[in-house]
This record gives sequence, C-alpha cells and structure tokens, in this order.
Amino acid sequence: MRPGPDKATIGAPHTLDGRLDAPHAQVITEMDRLASALADRYTIERELGAGGMATVYLAHDLKHDRRVAIKVLRPELAVAVGPERFLAEIKTTAHLQHPHILSLFDSGALDGTVFYVMPFVDGESLRDRLTREKQLPIDDALRIGREVADALQYAHEHGVIHRDIKPENILLHGGHALVADFGIALAAAKTGSRRITEAGMALGTPAYMSPEQAMAEPQIDGRSDQYSLATVLYEMLAGEAPYTGPTPRAILARQLTASVPSLRAVRESVPDFVEAAIRRALAKTPADRFTTMTAFADALRKPAADQPRPRSVAVLPFLNLSGDPENEHFADGITEDVIAQLSKIRALHVISRTSVMPFKGRQQGLREIAARLQVATLLEGSVRRAGDRVRIVAQLVDAGTDENLWAETYDRQLTDIFAIQMEVALHIAAALKAELSPDERARIGREPTSDVRAYQLYLKGRHCFIRYTEEGMRQAIGYFEQAIERDPQYALAYASVAMAYTELGETGALNPDEAYPRAKAAATHALALDPELGEAHSTVAYGMFVYDFDWTGAEAEFKRALELSPGSADTYDLYGRLCSVLGRFDEAIALQRRAQELDPLAHQSDLATALLRAGRYDQALEAASRAIEFDRNYARGHSTLGWALFGKGRFDEGLAALERAVALSPGDTLWLAQLGQAYALAGRVDRAQEILRELEEQSRTRYVAPYHMAYVYTGLGQHEQAMDCLERAYEQRAGSVYGIRGSFLFAPLRSHPRFTALLRRMHLD
Repeated sequence: MRPGPDKATIGAPHTLDGRLDAPHAQVITEMDRLASALADRYTIERELGAGGMATVYLAHDLKHDRRVAIKVLRPELAVAVGPERFLAEIKTTAHLQHPHILSLFDSGALDGTVFYVMPFVDGESLRDRLTREKQLPIDDALRIGREVADALQYAHEHGVIHRDIKPENILLHGGHALVADFGIALAAAKTGSRRITEAGMALGTPAYMSPEQAMAEPQIDGRSDQYSLATVLYEMLAGEAPYTGPTPRAILARQLTASVPSLRAVRESVPDFVEAAIRRALAKTPADRFTTMTAFADALRKPAADQPRPRSVAVLPFLNLSGDPENEHFADGITEDVIAQLSKIRALHVISRTSVMPFKGRQQGLREIAARLQVATLLEGSVRRAGDRVRIVAQLVDAGTDENLWAETYDRQLTDIFAIQMEVALHIAAALKAELSPDERARIGREPTSDVRAYQLYLKGRHCFIRYTEEGMRQAIGYFEQAIERDPQYALAYASVAMAYTELGETGALNPDEAYPRAKAAATHALALDPELGEAHSTVAYGMFVYDFDWTGAEAEFKRALELSPGSADTYDLYGRLCSVLGRFDEAIALQRRAQELDPLAHQSDLATALLRAGRYDQALEAASRAIEFDRNYARGHSTLGWALFGKGRFDEGLAALERAVALSPGDTLWLAQLGQAYALAGRVDRAQEILRELEEQSRTRYVAPYHMAYVYTGLGQHEQAMDCLERAYEQRAGSVYGIRGSFLFAPLRSHPRFTALLRRMHLD
C-alpha cells in the first residue's frame, strides 16, 4: 500500500464544513514515538500520507521480513472511539479474507496510540487514476465496480458494512481492485456521531454517502454501500460524482431532492443497461435499490454476452416436503438425476449440479437466479415421500416472463421413480422444442437399477461424495457397495465407487497402490455392465491418465463419454485436465470454459490452473477469484489464487492465500507442501524447512505422497532430493504426478537429466 494524502484512508481529508484539515502536526515526534513503541516488531521507515482520520507509515515487519503499511488514528479520534471499541471492531473485520479486500495483519493500542497494520501494496488508488484520466474506459470501470461489489457482498455476508466507499479507499494493483479500510467508520459510528463531530471528523465522505447515512439514520445496511459504489461508478464513467456542491450540506440537499443526472447525456457511449443499473443503485430509498451487491454486479454485465440460450435450463434443488430430514438426500438425488437425464440431450444447455445447489432454500427471485446461471428457463420441484409412495410436483418457468411452460404432478409408487424422471426430461425437451435422437431417447428411458432400495443407498452415497472430503468419500464408498450388494448389475454405482477411490488416491488420502487398482477394477466393471453409460467412460478415462499414463486411450474414452453425455461438465473439466497435462493449453482452456458454461459457479479452479500453466497470470487471477466467490472456504481456490498472485510478483498476498488454503484443510499435505515451496521461493527458507520437517514427521505415522514432498525440495533448490521424491511418486502413482510436464511448480527441474528421463517413462516426452 503506497497512499498519498488520504489514500486508502477512512474519512476524507475534510472537516464537516468542507474545509481542508490543517497540516498534520508534529509528524516527526509522533513517528519517533511510534517507532520506539513498536521497535521490537516493526521498523518505521517514513510517512506515506495523512488524511482526515489517520496517518499512514511505511514500515518493515521484522518477524515476517516484509514491507507493511501502519495506519495510526488521529489522537482525537482515538480518544473519541476508545481503544477497546476500536480493537473490538478491528477484530471483526480481521476475519475478512477475500481477493479484493486489503487484508489486516495486526492491530494494537500503545500509550494512547491506536494503530493497525496492512500489506504494503505497490500500486495506486482509484482516486490517483481518476485524477490522471478523469474518465475510465467503460470495460475497466465495470470490472472495477464488479470486483468491489463482490468484496462488499462478502463483507455484508459476514455482517460488516464498510460505510466509506470512495475512490481513495479502492486501491488498484495489477489492474485489479482492493477495498481498504474496513472497520474505522463502524467503530466511530458506534460511539455516537456527536462525539465524532466534536472531534472535527465526518463519518464517511459527503459526495459518496447514501442519504440515510448522511441523515444519521440508526439502521444502515449493505444497500448504503451499494449507493456509494454506484456513485463511484458514475464518477469513473462521467468524470465527476452525480451530486456535487460547495459544501457537504449542499451535496446532501441535491441528493435528497434532485433526480440522478443522465450518464448518457455526459457520455453517450455508456450502455443503457449500465445507466439503468447505476440509476437503480442510486435510488434515494434503500428499498428501491438492488437487494444485494451480487444483484447489482449482475446488472452491470453486458446482456448480449449473457443472453440465455433459448434451450437452456437449470434444475433448482427439489424441496423436501416429507418432514423427515432423512429424506433430504432423496430430494437432492431427484434433482441430480433429472439433471443427468437432461444432460444426455445434446440440443439442451443444462446447468450442472454444483451451480444449482447453492440456491437450495433460495431467497433470490427466479429472474436473479436465471441471470446468475445464464439460462432462459428454470425447473422448480418438490418431493414428498411417505412409505412406498412418492409425490413429485414439477413446473418449467420462463425466467424472462414468469410464464409456466409446463407443469405436472406425479403421485405414484416409489418403484415408478425412474419413469417419473424420464417423463420430466422428455416433457422439458418437448416444451423447449429440443429434438431427441433415437439413441438419446433410449438412454433416457433406461433404468439404472431395478431395485429401489439400491437406488436409495446410491443416493445416500452421492450425498456423502459431494462433500469432497476424505471422510465423505469413504462413507460414499460404503453406501455404493451396499447398493451393489443389492443389485450387482448397478453400473452407475460401480462407476461412482471408481471415482471415489480415484479421488482418495489422487489427494493422498489413501495409498495409491490400494486406491487406483480398486478404482480401475470398478470402472472396468461399470463399463462392462453398461457400455452406453457416459459416467463410466469418463471414469475409465480418468484412471487411464492418472494411473496408466495412457494419454491416447484416455482421450478416446473422454470423447466417447461426451458423445453419450454431451452436457457433462465434469467430463469436459477432466478432459481439459488431460490436455493441460499434455501442454495443449488452448484446448484445455476451451474445454474448461465449456465446463464452466455448463456449471457457471464451479470449475473455475481447474480453469485457473490451466491458465497458470499457460502463463496467463491475469486471467488465472480472475478465474481463481471467481472460484472463491463461489465458495469462500474452498482450499483449492485459495491455493490457486496464491500461485496466480506469485505469478504477478505479489508474494505477500500469495503467501496469505496459500496460508488460507492450509487453514481451511488442516491435515491436507498437498496445500501444506505447496505453502512450503512458496515460503522457499519468497526467501523464507527457515519456514520452508519447518514444513519439510513437519511432512517428514507425519510420514512416520501416515501416508504422505512423495509428490508433495517434491514441492518443498524443489522450492529449496534441492533438486536431487526432489527427483528422488518424483521417481517414488511415479512408482506409486502418487498425488498428481501425471501433471509434472507442464507444471510451473517443477519448472526448475525441466532441464535435469533425471526429469527428462522420467517424462519418457511416462510417455510425456
């Protein structure tokens, strides 16, 4: 962070009557006092800037050997707020971990001095850029606006309102936005506005404050931040804020009485949909704005690019009306199976399960969901199960008009469940005028099992599988095997056993010597039972490249899987991984973008990895950020984000993201090993060696993939030890050893004779 006056500082450098603050007094004295108080932790180098509420210093973090920015509250504000209240609010905001939020490293109070510590970002603020350019390119303005909106949505979900969104508090680094200074305004607000006013400071900045905040209304929510962001967006596009005036009081009067000035009157090239979105977000009454920041961000996306396909559908999670929580997995299973049936129809664009499940128990309207998933129609349904009977209600809705395109109620025996799913799929295809080939119609009509109890056990297994944890995978295998005991002809259950074992083997949760042979046997049996099962071909292909290194055979199986299930996002994703391994990055990225189209809220992490391998760091950073938008607790997403930041030279931020991945998955040696390599590359060798010792200690009591150990050795420059580990990984098929050819993490080894020999053994030369 490199602020000039008031850069990234809560509170503008103005008093309430609009006059500039007096120059900051006794800088040297305060700086010396701060340097003395923090000498055991930080070396203060110089003042970076002073604003209305704080002074910012550049410092060196002695413990972590990194440059940081220390923000010190003005003494009168520190007294008004109180150290205890300030630190309590900072503690709340310290938990905010988001790619577009400037992190908080530390905070404290010493001898009446209240401070907090942030990363030093070698960039500029949005205010700097606006001062230089006045008006931003439309695409840049919209991207910055969406990134800030996503950061604020995340904060709002965690109960934090910023209260001072303005260009000074939006930093730009590598072309992307970082929102700074959460916490101070909220801490100040909770002391009562009178005390702050007496101290000579405003809560927020008049030109960007919402009317309700300016009027000091007691209940302020996220829609206030939305108003402020819309004001910033307006300024980025028009060159000035929508409401200006000689004093804060004059600005407030215009906000309350004047209509929003036309953006297009100032800049004709601004699209109509952008002006409409900003105008709505600037509504004087909060209830007239968008309900969430996400909805605002979605409204800023170009309709032409996001125009839903006429034959596109998302199956929303079926509601469980049985009253028995045990039937929840049954309702989820119906949802998943209807999606699977529709995915067999090439003429339909069907959203995959991962993207629809977040809308379970939805609060959003149908139009908002359709816009987020980029579909024209939505299927809603409910399931009520009692004994051996089941009642399913389903309706297909046009998201644009709310018109019911088709609706049906099924009240039948539980044994008819597959016939119901088939009828639903065929009716949707008919309603959307999607033609089916004879083969597609035959595949939809084929029942996966004749044993309803086996089907219920399979659904329980899927419920466990989708947790994507070691415990969940092991439980899933148990249920799948029980289903197979009841119906030895259940091909889909065998394919699911194979996928679960493959996941356990690749992550190192199970010794590959045990996991992969079981996976291979189950997948082969599934294919023998049902040669027309797309999931079986995809699982066989996955095993062929992670275990057999049979790249040609795997590619043929993936192509066959897509012929049978053309709407399978997972197959596109895995096929993309194969192409990435082979260095066919353009194909890999295209396949994974297709997976993302079918599953808009997922598959961003694998896409980001392919972009990383191709050296496209900006795009990788964006894809990894979106992966975290979808799931804030997704360890792989944070790890991928960390490496994208490393690729951009932002090592401190990259380490923070990798540390977050480790914290989210304690006990997972993959993320721990990658963090060890990152520490080594960032020059923190002692910390890397600590992680190496930790992995070696763990290997005495549990399986640790030698592939993971190779990460750390490579980072430390111990190439022979790294090659020892990689050769053992090859023999064991450990970790993701199949991907070493194009892995940027093993780039230092590419010229090593043992490395090139290993590639030949893996048919990768």
